[in-house]
Amino acid sequence: MNVRIVYWESDGYWVGYLEEFPDYWTQGESFEELQEHLKDLYWDLAGGAIPGVRRSTEIEVG
Repeated sequence: MNVRIVYWESDGYWVGYLEEFPDYWTQGESFEELQEHLKDLYWDLAGGAIPGVRRSTEIEVG
């Protein structure tokens, strides 16, 4: 399974979030560490460990 992420480097850290859950950011000292944090975050968010999660998705309008 693949999920889309948004990420960037800022002040020596890699920062990012899961495209489906744009309100929940995390960071790592390397891109690999950021990916691990995002994977953990995904399972917490998708698995219901965090209540009241806001999501982003696409809908067809035409």
